[in-house]
Amino acid sequence: MTARNKQRGISLLGLLFWAILIGGGSVVGMRVIPTVMEYYTIQKAVDKIARDNPPTVPAARDAFARAKEIEYSIVSIEPKDLVITKSEDKVKISFGYDKEVPLFGPVFLIIKYKGASH
Repeated sequence: MTARNKQRGISLLGLLFWAILIGGGSVVGMRVIPTVMEYYTIQKAVDKIARDNPPTVPAARDAFARAKEIEYSIVSIEPKDLVITKSEDKVKISFGYDKEVPLFGPVFLIIKYKGASH
Protein backbone atom coordinates (compact mmCIF):
# COMPACT_ATOMS: atom_id res chain seq x y z
CA MET A 1 0.00 0.00 0.00
CA THR A 2 1.26 3.43 -0.81
CA ALA A 3 0.99 6.45 1.47
CA ARG A 4 -1.81 7.89 -0.70
CA ASN A 5 -4.06 4.87 -0.28
CA LYS A 6 -3.59 4.58 3.48
CA GLN A 7 -6.77 5.54 5.38
CA ARG A 8 -6.61 8.07 8.14
CA GLY A 9 -9.20 9.43 10.54
CA ILE A 10 -11.26 8.46 13.50
CA SER A 11 -13.58 5.48 13.81
CA LEU A 12 -17.27 5.77 14.64
CA LEU A 13 -16.67 4.30 18.10
CA GLY A 14 -13.87 6.77 18.73
CA LEU A 15 -16.12 9.62 17.63
CA LEU A 16 -18.92 8.47 19.97
CA PHE A 17 -16.47 8.09 22.86
CA TRP A 18 -15.17 11.63 22.48
CA ALA A 19 -18.68 13.05 21.94
CA ILE A 20 -19.90 11.44 25.20
CA LEU A 21 -16.79 12.55 27.09
CA ILE A 22 -16.99 16.15 25.88
CA GLY A 23 -20.79 16.27 26.33
CA GLY A 24 -20.58 14.94 29.89
CA GLY A 25 -17.82 17.38 30.77
CA SER A 26 -19.86 20.24 29.33
CA VAL A 27 -22.92 19.29 31.40
CA VAL A 28 -20.86 19.14 34.59
CA GLY A 29 -19.19 22.45 33.74
CA MET A 30 -22.50 24.20 33.03
CA ARG A 31 -23.89 23.01 36.37
CA VAL A 32 -20.78 23.80 38.46
CA ILE A 33 -19.72 27.20 37.06
CA PRO A 34 -22.71 29.11 38.59
CA THR A 35 -21.84 27.72 42.05
CA VAL A 36 -18.23 28.84 41.66
CA MET A 37 -19.40 32.30 40.59
CA GLU A 38 -21.65 32.44 43.67
CA TYR A 39 -18.68 31.53 45.89
CA TYR A 40 -16.59 34.36 44.44
CA THR A 41 -19.49 36.79 44.90
CA ILE A 42 -19.79 35.78 48.57
CA GLN A 43 -16.02 36.09 49.00
CA LYS A 44 -16.05 39.57 47.48
CA ALA A 45 -18.90 40.69 49.78
CA VAL A 46 -17.18 39.26 52.87
CA ASP A 47 -13.89 40.97 51.96
CA LYS A 48 -15.64 44.32 51.52
CA ILE A 49 -17.44 44.01 54.86
CA ALA A 50 -14.20 43.09 56.65
CA ARG A 51 -12.38 46.04 55.04
CA ASP A 52 -15.13 48.40 56.26
CA ASN A 53 -14.44 47.06 59.81
CA PRO A 54 -17.97 47.10 61.29
CA PRO A 55 -18.07 47.90 65.02
CA THR A 56 -20.26 44.93 66.08
CA VAL A 57 -21.20 41.44 64.94
CA PRO A 58 -24.83 42.44 64.22
CA ALA A 59 -23.56 45.33 62.10
CA ALA A 60 -21.45 42.89 60.05
CA ARG A 61 -24.43 40.55 59.63
CA ASP A 62 -26.63 43.48 58.55
CA ALA A 63 -24.01 44.53 55.99
CA PHE A 64 -23.99 41.00 54.58
CA ALA A 65 -27.81 40.97 54.46
CA ARG A 66 -27.71 44.22 52.44
CA ALA A 67 -25.08 42.73 50.12
CA LYS A 68 -27.26 39.64 49.69
CA GLU A 69 -30.22 41.81 48.71
CA ILE A 70 -28.13 43.51 46.04
CA GLU A 71 -26.37 40.40 44.73
CA TYR A 72 -29.20 38.13 43.62
CA SER A 73 -26.77 35.24 43.02
CA ILE A 74 -26.13 34.70 46.77
CA VAL A 75 -28.62 31.97 47.75
CA SER A 76 -26.54 29.34 49.57
CA ILE A 77 -25.63 31.24 52.72
CA GLU A 78 -27.42 33.45 55.22
CA PRO A 79 -25.99 36.18 57.47
CA LYS A 80 -26.39 33.88 60.50
CA ASP A 81 -24.01 31.38 58.83
CA LEU A 82 -21.05 33.77 58.99
CA VAL A 83 -18.42 33.24 61.68
CA ILE A 84 -17.33 36.72 62.74
CA THR A 85 -14.37 37.35 65.05
CA LYS A 86 -12.26 40.36 65.89
CA SER A 87 -8.52 40.26 66.49
CA GLU A 88 -6.15 43.19 66.75
CA ASP A 89 -8.99 45.62 65.94
CA LYS A 90 -9.62 43.88 62.61
CA VAL A 91 -12.78 41.97 61.75
CA LYS A 92 -12.25 38.44 60.43
CA ILE A 93 -15.22 36.82 58.68
CA SER A 94 -15.25 33.19 57.62
CA PHE A 95 -17.92 31.00 56.09
CA GLY A 96 -18.46 27.50 54.80
CA TYR A 97 -21.29 25.69 53.06
CA ASP A 98 -22.05 22.64 50.96
CA LYS A 99 -23.61 22.95 47.52
CA GLU A 100 -25.48 20.00 46.01
CA VAL A 101 -25.47 20.11 42.20
CA PRO A 102 -27.90 17.80 40.38
CA LEU A 103 -26.25 16.20 37.34
CA PHE A 104 -28.79 13.73 35.96
CA GLY A 105 -31.36 11.41 37.51
CA PRO A 106 -30.32 10.39 41.01
CA VAL A 107 -26.71 11.57 40.52
CA PHE A 108 -25.58 14.64 42.46
CA LEU A 109 -22.23 16.38 42.91
CA ILE A 110 -21.54 17.77 46.39
CA ILE A 111 -19.08 20.66 46.57
CA LYS A 112 -17.79 22.02 49.89
CA TYR A 113 -16.96 25.71 49.83
CA LYS A 114 -14.98 27.50 52.55
CA GLY A 115 -13.71 31.02 52.65
CA ALA A 116 -12.51 33.81 54.90
CA SER A 117 -11.86 37.51 54.62
CA HIS A 118 -8.35 38.54 53.64
